[in-house]
Amino acid sequence: MNLTLKVWRQQNPSDKGGFKEYKLSGISADMSFLEMLDVLNEDLSEKGEDPVHFDHDCREGICGMCSLYINGQPHGPTQTTTCQLHMRSFKDGDTITIEPWRANAFPIVKDLVVDRGSFDRIIQSGGYVSVNTGGVPDANEIPIPKIIADEAFDSATCIGCGACVAACKNASAMLFVSAKVSQLALLPQGKVEKRERAEKMVAQMDEEGFGACTNTGACSAECPKEIDLSNIARMNREYFAASLSTEKS
Repeated sequence: MNLTLKVWRQQNPSDKGGFKEYKLSGISADMSFLEMLDVLNEDLSEKGEDPVHFDHDCREGICGMCSLYINGQPHGPTQTTTCQLHMRSFKDGDTITIEPWRANAFPIVKDLVVDRGSFDRIIQSGGYVSVNTGGVPDANEIPIPKIIADEAFDSATCIGCGACVAACKNASAMLFVSAKVSQLALLPQGKVEKRERAEKMVAQMDEEGFGACTNTGACSAECPKEIDLSNIARMNREYFAASLSTEKS
């Protein structure tokens, strides 16, 4: 395959940045998108040019590091992570535009790399169980209905990639935050602090500068783990209940 890449290049956070065009030839349809970028960087290195900086880690669709905006879609044309996107999703002669996530809460570090520390700070604000739940119990010792366990597991599959933020016209992080709230609120160990947790994490989300949710559903449609919008409704209920408790006290 012969391809034309339009890649966002930005030396540092204060640099204006802009697109730079590259030509690639001989790309295999069986390559992953990141392997294709590896080929580009090898070519640039051989020419003595600065390689394109992009985030990656496991390359198995688990870690959520490969945050690229490809042809106007988070992670590209299929609902998967960038590392699991293969070049057979494109055609010979295609022009592919590659950008970083665009959100005030995700400042650009360099080229396609953004700082997603805001997600870490949201988790640090309340995404954990602080009460002493004792030692690790034997499997199935705590009776939890399968439907609840499955729902909690589905919420816990969120990998924090940020595609929901990139897909949202308001750069909202509601799907990410609600998934983290739900995975704990559904289980006995996390129910004790579910309202306080929702209140703290939403407050931190607002402080980070993420936008508000307007229920377009773009976040869930682009989520590589298909996190359900019902999580947002659950988080809103817990947050509202927490607000009422605060007012009464």
